[in-house]
Amino acid sequence: MAGVCALLAALMAGIAFPAGAVADETGANAPQVDLVLDVSGSMRTKDIDGKSRMAAAKQAFNEVLDATPPEVRLGIRTLGANYPGDDRKTGCRDTAQLYPVGPLDRTEAKTAVATLTPTGWTPIGPALLKAADDLGGGTGSKRIVLISDGQDTCAPLDPCEVARDIAAKGIGLTIDTLGLVPDVTLRRQLSCIAEATGGTFTSVERTDQLTDKVNQLVDRAADPVVTPVAASGADACAKAPTLKSGLYTDREAFGEQRWYRVDVRPGRELRAAVSVSADRPVDPSYGVLLRAVTAKGREIVRGEAAGTGRTDVISTGLRYPKAESDDDTAPAEAVCLQVTHSFSAASGVEAGPGLPLELTVDVVDGPSRPADVASFGLGRGWWLLGALILAGFLAGAVRGWLSRWRVAVWRTN
Repeated sequence: MAGVCALLAALMAGIAFPAGAVADETGANAPQVDLVLDVSGSMRTKDIDGKSRMAAAKQAFNEVLDATPPEVRLGIRTLGANYPGDDRKTGCRDTAQLYPVGPLDRTEAKTAVATLTPTGWTPIGPALLKAADDLGGGTGSKRIVLISDGQDTCAPLDPCEVARDIAAKGIGLTIDTLGLVPDVTLRRQLSCIAEATGGTFTSVERTDQLTDKVNQLVDRAADPVVTPVAASGADACAKAPTLKSGLYTDREAFGEQRWYRVDVRPGRELRAAVSVSADRPVDPSYGVLLRAVTAKGREIVRGEAAGTGRTDVISTGLRYPKAESDDDTAPAEAVCLQVTHSFSAASGVEAGPGLPLELTVDVVDGPSRPADVASFGLGRGWWLLGALILAGFLAGAVRGWLSRWRVAVWRTN
C-alpha cells in the first residue's frame, strides 16, 4: 500500500499541467469554499480546552477568516442554529446561509459568527444539499468543510447517500469533515461522507487542531486544479481510445473491462494510476486491477489492490520505462491499459450506471541511459562478482604456496 501511495504521489507531482489547467483565480474560475458549522444544542458541551465546543469553533473561525487567501470565495452555512423546538419536521429544515459564498469581508463574516448560539437539531443531510447549491457554477475548485459534534438527526435522509448523490453529479465538489467528539459512530458517518467525494475526515479535540485543519483545507482549495476529461474506454485493446498525459474520468459497469491506449516512444516512461469509487452500497470484498499490455496482448506490468469494505475508493498504479533505441526514427510503442474491478452491487441495489473511474496518465522522460543502468545493475555486477572470485582464488593459491614453502624451509633447517 505504501508503494502504491508513493507511486500515486509521484504521478500527480509529475503531471505537466496543460495550458489553462491552472485556475484563473478571478470571477467564475475562483476557488470556492463553504464552511458548514453544526450549531445544534450539543455544541454547548464544555470539553475543548476547558470551554464549549461552540466557543472553540468561533475562535477557530476567526483565525481562519484572518488567514483565508484573497483569491478564495468563502461562505458560511449553519445547521441547527435557529429552531429550538421539538418538531422534527421543522428542526430538519433548520439550515441557513450565514455568510454568502463570495469575496470575503472579514469584519462582516466575524460579526455573523459572533451571533451564533447552540440551539437545535443536527440536519447534516439537508445542510449538505443546500451547501452544494451555495457553491453554484464556475470552473474553479469547490469544497465543503463540515464541522460537527454529532450524528445526523434527520434520517431517513442519510447524509452519506447525499454525499454520493453530490459526487455522482460530476461537479468536482469535495466534502471534508471534522469531528469534535472522538466517537466511533460519528467517525463512521463523517468518514463515509468525506470518502464519497474524495475528501478527508479528521477528528479534532483542541482549538488549535481545528484552526490548523480548516486553514489547511481552505488553502488546498486555492491549489491549481487539473480538470478531468471524459473518456470512453473500449471493450478491447484494438478499439481503445488513444490518451495523452492528463486526468480522465469514465464509468465501468460491474463485471466489465475498460481499455485505453497510450503511445510510448523509446526513452520515455509511462506512469498510470486508476481509482474506482463505489457511489452506492456494494459487497464488502473487492479489488481493482490495472494492466499494461502490448498490442499483441503480452502483459508488460500490472498494479492491483484489494479492499474489505472500509473505504469507498480503491486505487492502484504502474510504471513502464520504454528502453532507448539507437534508431532515431523508431516508432512509438502502443501500450494498452486494461482496468478491471471486482465490486459487486449489494442486494437490491441498482447495477447501473457503472461505477466512477478516474485514470491518470503521464508519459515522462525515462532514465537518461537505460542501457548503462541495466549494464551497471547486472552486467558490471557479474564482472565485479567474477573479479572477486578470481581474486579470492589467487589469494588462496598464493597463501597455500607460501605455507608449503615455509614448511619446506623449516624441514630443511
